[in-house]
Amino acid sequence: MAEPKKKRITDIGPPSYENFLPPIIKKNYGKWKYHEIIKPGVLMHVSESGDKLYSVRAATPRLAATDTIRLFAQIADEFCDGFLRYTSRNNVEFLITDEKKVEPCIAKLKKEGYPVGGMGNSITNIVHTQGWVHCHSAATDASGVVKCVMDELFPYFESMKLPAKLRIAFACCLNMCGAVHCSDIALLGVHIKPPVVSHDTLPAQCEIPTTVSACPTGAVRTATVDGKPSVEIVEEQCMFCANCFTVCPSIKLNNPTDGLSVWVGGKVSNARHEPMFSKLAIPYIPNEPPRWPTVVKSVKNIVEVYAKNARKFERMGEWIERIGWPKFFELTEIPFTKYHIDDFTHAGESFRRSVYFRQSDVRE
Repeated sequence: MAEPKKKRITDIGPPSYENFLPPIIKKNYGKWKYHEIIKPGVLMHVSESGDKLYSVRAATPRLAATDTIRLFAQIADEFCDGFLRYTSRNNVEFLITDEKKVEPCIAKLKKEGYPVGGMGNSITNIVHTQGWVHCHSAATDASGVVKCVMDELFPYFESMKLPAKLRIAFACCLNMCGAVHCSDIALLGVHIKPPVVSHDTLPAQCEIPTTVSACPTGAVRTATVDGKPSVEIVEEQCMFCANCFTVCPSIKLNNPTDGLSVWVGGKVSNARHEPMFSKLAIPYIPNEPPRWPTVVKSVKNIVEVYAKNARKFERMGEWIERIGWPKFFELTEIPFTKYHIDDFTHAGESFRRSVYFRQSDVRE
């Protein structure tokens, strides 16, 4: 593959990424021979020309302060000619061409409080949504829960002692802006009560036709309350998306009973097994700020049971599929409830319909 042509920078659309590639990547574009993880958090790329590029990966808090950005820029200037990149899971990678600068860079990052790791058979940064910081439909916080979970699990970030890579994702409501539908472990915020309508303020604050049309399931309908035009919520049709609140602040969705659910077994990778969707493990855990102890304990338990019982290179979903869901609930000591039974119209197509059982499904 030929070296990429430099694109002209205009004020129309985003500038081409090719204008910002480090010189070593431009030089060896399309000529990389192989890569390998030489230690936790350090990936070495080797080109056909013999050039080597070292990616040093460090965790970031995602919602970074200006001082943090300036610190990363300073570290990049000191060790890698100013070149760094952010990964899709909010890690920062410093692109170093001089092998002698790898260890000093790691030492600098650790001194500043940023652990290095997240490569190979490890847990990398948790990709998450906005939570209470920005989002009006959040059933739970994002940054707070993720911070508490990773405080407990970060030794798995700095090492590669898990059977395979383990990806954790977080979405603060059922709209799922995060990639929770295809992660090894997913935390998903849940509303358990329908929106509450403030009939006194609605006529003055909201346009009723717009509010009604904003609901994708027809759960919001026109109504007359105390002789004034308003709306009503059909509870069985509400899917807690908060579209109604988006256009009408008189319809409140957030409630003290909101909480989280835990899902397991998803992945995007096509290796060994086709991609898999996450499935429900724990239907509801109440919000417990500021440290969310039940959530942290539950996730750590699943990680440790998986680490102890899975085979090498076996992802969470692959391990569960091998041992069977009954065994998964037994090992993790998670109660099986009616909420684990899928009542989707076509769910029966995926149910076990045979009278035969695998040995792993039978309790001894």
